[in-house]
Amino acid sequence: MKRLILAGLLAGSTLFSATAQAEDTLTAVHAFPETLIYTKSFLSFVDKVNEAGKGVVQIDVRGGPEAIGMFQQPDAVRDGIVDMVYTPGSFYGGALPEKDAMVASNLTAVETRENGGIELIDQIHQEKMGLKYLGWFDSGVCYNLWTRNEPTFDENGNLEVEGLKLRGNNVYNAFFTNYLGAQVIDLPTGEVYSALQRGVVDATGWTQIGLIDLKWNEFLNYRIEPCFFSTDLGVIINMDKWNSLSDESKKILQDVAIQHEKDSVVALRAKRDEDFSALDAAGMTAISLEGEAKANYLAAAREKTWERMKGLMEEQPGGTGNYDKLIELFYDLNAAK
Repeated sequence: MKRLILAGLLAGSTLFSATAQAEDTLTAVHAFPETLIYTKSFLSFVDKVNEAGKGVVQIDVRGGPEAIGMFQQPDAVRDGIVDMVYTPGSFYGGALPEKDAMVASNLTAVETRENGGIELIDQIHQEKMGLKYLGWFDSGVCYNLWTRNEPTFDENGNLEVEGLKLRGNNVYNAFFTNYLGAQVIDLPTGEVYSALQRGVVDATGWTQIGLIDLKWNEFLNYRIEPCFFSTDLGVIINMDKWNSLSDESKKILQDVAIQHEKDSVVALRAKRDEDFSALDAAGMTAISLEGEAKANYLAAAREKTWERMKGLMEEQPGGTGNYDKLIELFYDLNAAK
């Protein structure tokens, strides 16, 4: 009898061990600090996966830029140092210029998921970088130009940037330099607060939300309308890791990602409205371009970004084969933001 009981316990232990080992685990890092709204959105996605994937698949978040530098993260996931990264596509735009279709987009992830746009972006990620593009999160939020001092306009209503100390980065430099003619100072997000504090810069592009989280509103007093561009934040997974996952794990990850694409559009637009109300109450002034100046401003943001995308695509294997299709799937000329 004792032998039978022991055999039963051993069998149960073996079964438990096999079950535990069957659970897929992915390590993950995120580009921005935990305090930023976008990182909070990603962490909510992680919570949803870990709840839906109990006993099947789990995500183990190892940290943000303090764990792996934000600009090193795309290479880290490609090389298998980490399994998953939440980051802007612009952080690896040199390897994958097609991400500019998302930057210049006036559609959301929901619409581009339905029309095949995200499927195409996923295919390009797999072919060019050996990465699975799981989902485009936090779409439907665009960028504004924010300034310390009241902006000035020429006789035609165009924004004047001469003398403006404008913080740039690789998301919008093509627009700022090639159309606005601005001289930009490239700075990572984490250095902008001190740059504003010291007067190194007095204007920056940034999304409609997050200014308060970053405390840049302590120095910036004007928001220039209209907004332009779209966030291009997404989750990428090492392809070898993705292929090693069980079909059940893949389905959970993909299903939760698709739902989070929808949820994050709603949540972040609500957050935008809250932020704008708080900024207005604190004295932020919105100033808008009008008429032809407004139309030219928006057209330049779009077209200068497309020009950059096309130029970089021409330098890579495969060339511009997907150029027209990307524009078709990520931009609706009849839609207004």
